Amino acid sequence: MKLATLRASRPDGQLVVVSSDLTRFVSAGRIAPTLQAALDDWDRLKPALAELSKDLDKGAIAGQTFEPSAALAPLPRAFQWIDGSGYMSHLERVRSLKGSKDAELQSIRPLLYQGGSDSLSAASDPILIPDEDLALDFEVEVAIIIGHVPMRPSRAQAAAAIRLVTICNDVSLRRLVADDLQNGFGFFHSKPSTAFAPVVVTPDSLGEHWRDNRLHLPVRVEVNGTLYGRPNAGVDVHFDFIDLIVEAARTRQLGAGTIIGSGTIANHHDETLPIREDGIGFACIAEARTAEKVKFGKARTPFLKPGDRLRMAALAGGRSVFGDIQQTVVALASRT
Repeated sequence: MKLATLRASRPDGQLVVVSSDLTRFVSAGRIAPTLQAALDDWDRLKPALAELSKDLDKGAIAGQTFEPSAALAPLPRAFQWIDGSGYMSHLERVRSLKGSKDAELQSIRPLLYQGGSDSLSAASDPILIPDEDLALDFEVEVAIIIGHVPMRPSRAQAAAAIRLVTICNDVSLRRLVADDLQNGFGFFHSKPSTAFAPVVVTPDSLGEHWRDNRLHLPVRVEVNGTLYGRPNAGVDVHFDFIDLIVEAARTRQLGAGTIIGSGTIANHHDETLPIREDGIGFACIAEARTAEKVKFGKARTPFLKPGDRLRMAALAGGRSVFGDIQQTVVALASRT
């Protein structure tokens, strides 16, 4: 089952069911007006949503044309957004960045931070930056949306709470990271609004691509039409989503509608940009720059600037599973 939130007169949008091929949709309003409403009563409402999805896919309902640009973030404003550190290879590459500390590189317990979730970005929203010299970076991640989780859950309870899966772009302003970590309480100004793919998918609908509590798909990343990476989200995972849920709920319960990110997808390799079409590459610029410093003595890949275009998608058989995230960088002063 695939779900999306379309733009509407209310801030939380309108819940719709999307066909498996992402071409059509039908309103789910008679079942639940919003995705959060569906998550609040998931056990009772999921069967009706699944039946609507089945009818749409087999043509019993005509539906309307699905335009990803009409979608908001699946949860335009969420009760909680927690980002994790599932890929050690990412941490190993970026720990040399200003503001990072070796002590923060943990292999026993995943790192977590609580991000802003009051205004999450749609897949087609611009990345709006207040200044052009903040070292703007993208970070491609897998994200899950969960149901209620009690404090100190078992792994079985954590696994049962996973409701939906998608990908996201956890935008970073690298130049502000050091100040946030050294002089503040952690990531704040360095982490503007996170953008989410237009569609969320139930784990059972992902079939073989969802196993071992992780997504087994390559995620293709392009900047201005140039391939930056296609790392596989199921490879080199040190902490899976059950690990992240259990850690997040170590001292608190988690509410339905909490979003948890995997951390930047990263596979072990010794490549630098540009990469071949069959290469692995990177899901963020900071990693590419670190690899360049090791190989060439200095970073060569620039951070993003106004006018740059991003495109990222998880692919199965060459087709986008969650719809594409397509964003353009816009400087605040140049906004019209």
